[in-house]
Amino acid sequence: MKVLLIKDVKALGLAGEIKEVKDGYGHNFLIKKGLAKLGTTAVIAQWEEEQKIKAQELKDEIAKFEDYKKKLEDIKVVIKKKSAPVGIQGSVGKDEIVRTLKDSHNIDIDKKTLELKKPIKTTGIIGVKAKLGHGIIATISVSVESI
Repeated sequence: MKVLLIKDVKALGLAGEIKEVKDGYGHNFLIKKGLAKLGTTAVIAQWEEEQKIKAQELKDEIAKFEDYKKKLEDIKVVIKKKSAPVGIQGSVGKDEIVRTLKDSHNIDIDKKTLELKKPIKTTGIIGVKAKLGHGIIATISVSVESI
């Protein structure tokens, strides 16, 4: 009997593959446990249609992230801090960068996407990377100024 694997099955195949298996194994184990569906032409056609929809959604999501990357790289985040004898008073962390992005540019981003190994403690322009997803990384220009 032909089955369409819904989930990966060890020693048989990966999800999405069509396999020829013995009737008992197909009915009593694979289909009963929800690991596969009977490989009829209708089931296979439906699965192929779902894969096309998923591929289109992925393409749209990547395009959205690319646009978001351009938007983030075109702006400059300016954060003003009181000056100290060396550098600034306190430090600038992910929370403050996210808050400034939201307040001044109306861009909402999760602080977990920012890649900042340690807080910024000096004035100047620092490039902070933001991992948006699907391997797309934007570099945000953060300018720390003393007042």
